[in-house]
Amino acid sequence: MSAPQVNVVEAEGSPQVRPVPAGPAAAHEVLLRGPILGTLLRLAVPTTAVLVAQSVVGVAESWYVSFLGTDALAGASLVFPVFMLMTMLSNGGIGSGVASAVARALGANRRGDAQALLWHAVVLGVVLGLVSGGLAWWGGPALYRALGGDAGALEAAVQYSNTLFAGAIPFWVVNLLAAALRGAGNVKLPATVTLVGAGVMVVISPALIFGLGPLPRLGIVGAGVALDVFYVGAALWLVWHLASGRATLRLSPGPLDGRLLRDILRVGLPTALGAVQPNLMVIVVTGAVGLFGVETLAGYGIASRLDYLLVPLLFGLGTAVLTLVGVSAGAGDVERARRVAWAGAWLGFAVTEVIGLAAALFPLGWVQLFSEEPAVLAPGVTYLRIVAPLYGLLGLGFVLGFAAQGMARVLWPFLAGTARLVIAAGFGWLAVARFGAPLPTLFMFVAGGLAAYGLITVAAIRAGAIFRTAPAREGR
Repeated sequence: MSAPQVNVVEAEGSPQVRPVPAGPAAAHEVLLRGPILGTLLRLAVPTTAVLVAQSVVGVAESWYVSFLGTDALAGASLVFPVFMLMTMLSNGGIGSGVASAVARALGANRRGDAQALLWHAVVLGVVLGLVSGGLAWWGGPALYRALGGDAGALEAAVQYSNTLFAGAIPFWVVNLLAAALRGAGNVKLPATVTLVGAGVMVVISPALIFGLGPLPRLGIVGAGVALDVFYVGAALWLVWHLASGRATLRLSPGPLDGRLLRDILRVGLPTALGAVQPNLMVIVVTGAVGLFGVETLAGYGIASRLDYLLVPLLFGLGTAVLTLVGVSAGAGDVERARRVAWAGAWLGFAVTEVIGLAAALFPLGWVQLFSEEPAVLAPGVTYLRIVAPLYGLLGLGFVLGFAAQGMARVLWPFLAGTARLVIAAGFGWLAVARFGAPLPTLFMFVAGGLAAYGLITVAAIRAGAIFRTAPAREGR
């Protein structure tokens, strides 16, 4: 069957007939030539929906576990930051490296490399899953004890952690394959898998925790088993589907190529380190806030939760920017890559700044959702009035950081994250712990860290440190 045809007008004014690309070629053409804002939103919305669904599942599982008692809830809380770190490393760290490498390969018409990167993602997922699971099994008990776990809470944490991290390999494989598909512009497939899994999780998790019919009551272990079941099923289905050739890219085993591994890791490793920075910053700032008492700590925790609600919005938009920038960079169209970056960045700025200004002007509207205690409300209100007006700079720097990943130039976003860590956590801690500064001063350092993060990233891009000759064409 011949390809469908349309008339187009050439520069000389004479009508010519060209075939309209179909299938993967059409999708590739949209990424390279489609309207920037519309294409960004088409790529961003499914990923954002997935992250929101995952957040809902996490809240639901915490609610289920709360019925098991205080020890179980405390144990799950001890494990949660470690699991979230693995999530960030697989999705936004090494996963960004995979997505960037795939996008740049497709942009440069190196489809063979793009397909081979799928197998490299699987191998990396297996290796990193083994490392993650091994570290959790070996070092988990000592870590949870250091974080304050003891007696029943520590026992619950170890049981939950050992079960949860037993599924580390399929967890990594699913997230890295999803990242590869996002890099190819296919956001619907990983979104569908995750949304279906979220629906299944909401049902099977309580069945395994409390027991149902022939299923025994597993307690907190059941929560970990439910997650393992989902990721094992998702990994097997994704591998089968991609190997069948029904998706944008086809998965097939082959020899590992050092060049492709380097292409993933030169973006993935610095980005993974960058993903650790905000977690470390939160830990240190939380410790500094804790010096002011339990009520102050509670108020800060309530207010800073709003920071985390911005992440799904920014991550969905950021991954869309990464894909379009990477494809444009691979094709050598640096100017389009730059326009995509700024369009996404200003969209991220607008959304987060509106949220930030609303929170700063009406802080009680947020903090009173969680508490009515005056001693808790006051520090929460103080935090939002000082920090929230700068949320726009968080959005700006966050999205531009993803654009830099698409260009495979991540040094300056990493340095911007380092500056945020040093200012907010380092200087903030010193001001409070060594010099007795009041709470508003600590929050001003947190706000200063946000400002540095956004402004350093913007300055690097305007200085030409990111958008130079496309890396896909360098040395070729």
